[in-house]
Amino acid sequence: MSFSTEVKEELSKLSNLADKNCVKAELYGYINTVNFSINENNLKFTTESEYNINRFSKLLNNVNIIEYSIDINGKNYNITIPNKEKNKIEILYKNYEMLPRENEERAFVRGVFLGSGSINNPKNKYHIEIILNNIKIAETIINILKKYGITFKILNSKTKNSIYSKDGEEISKFLAFIGANKAVIKFEEIRVYRDMRNNVNRIVNCETANLNKTVNAAIKQIEAIKKLKEEGKFNSLPDNLKELAELRIENPEASLTELGKMLKEPIGKSGVNYRLNTLVKMAL
Repeated sequence: MSFSTEVKEELSKLSNLADKNCVKAELYGYINTVNFSINENNLKFTTESEYNINRFSKLLNNVNIIEYSIDINGKNYNITIPNKEKNKIEILYKNYEMLPRENEERAFVRGVFLGSGSINNPKNKYHIEIILNNIKIAETIINILKKYGITFKILNSKTKNSIYSKDGEEISKFLAFIGANKAVIKFEEIRVYRDMRNNVNRIVNCETANLNKTVNAAIKQIEAIKKLKEEGKFNSLPDNLKELAELRIENPEASLTELGKMLKEPIGKSGVNYRLNTLVKMAL
């Protein structure tokens, strides 16, 4: 079962249908999504989730829309409502364009997510999207979420209108807002693990990069010292450079700090770096 399906299963089983206004608000959310259609003969909602189709049918029953049929077409579940019930749906549009209470706003947003929302498995990437009927509804939802400190973006193209987020924290807040509490816990567990893993990888990559830089520098220094010896220039070098050069050849893996401590008269990292760079320049 996908993470998106798990979230919808949890939401579809919420026992919060006693509040009639919230029921109507959630249903209003459903019918504003791309998966709800109205034509001359009927009204239809389509989904791949049996939990979702059960939720939608309960909402219909709750507002006294009882004449509908359910069928399965491939992977899709369809609820078809006869056109004579259309006036009851239109009443929802008239009454719920403005949602005054927080619970109703939560129900409305929950409805649009159940209607046409999808969320990726957070183990792979952070992404949630809800495809809507029009840009006006998208803007309405964006404003509702903004009121509760949740930031989503609008995608308005020739093919679809949707709202989305690719931010883990915003997605987590959204799931909590619509009542998917179990999903929030699972999402956060995965998010913490991902963040820890990414931090470890960054540290390892940084250390690896530094190690490669040190190794490459040491190789360059040793080659320069060998060249000075081959060309007979080594013996004429100052004693402090010869001492460091021999230590570098004997200790190719040592850091600059470690080399500095090995000298008869120890010096710091910058002093070692200066002397080794001198040797490299002399070999050019």
